[in-house]
Amino acid sequence: MSSTPTSTDPTTWELEREVVLVRVLDAPRSAVFAAWTDPEAFCQWFGPDGFTCTIREMDVRPGGRASFDMISADGTLYTNRFDYLEIVPDERLVMDHGSDIDDDPGRFRVTVTFDEQADGKTVLTLRQLHPTVEQRAAVIGFGAVELGLQTMQKLARHLGTT
Repeated sequence: MSSTPTSTDPTTWELEREVVLVRVLDAPRSAVFAAWTDPEAFCQWFGPDGFTCTIREMDVRPGGRASFDMISADGTLYTNRFDYLEIVPDERLVMDHGSDIDDDPGRFRVTVTFDEQADGKTVLTLRQLHPTVEQRAAVIGFGAVELGLQTMQKLARHLGTT
């Protein structure tokens, strides 16, 4: 049996290219969604530990764009861009994420869902879908899972939860 995905099995192919992070936040989904879409709130929490963030542009609508810089503790500048594809208020964001250059070969699809629970908590699910299995492996090797979990922890602190 081959482990190579076939064009007739997109589910397996997507799973092999995907990174999924989940966090339960003790906050209503409207507040969690706002943290992702309000330019004044976004950079207060976005990015792993030791990183700062500066928004250059944030136009949250299908066809809109967010351009922002992240600076690591050692001063390294990382330009970032979200190209928004789908916005469902308080439910879902779909965007392409990469560096702030056109035709970035490292760009990947991000789907963020905000699932409200009966107890007022929100299940935040972040799905990264990379163009290739190799690119997924490279970002995992770089630390994408740990850095993403740090970012979710910063979001929890921003929302006043832990």
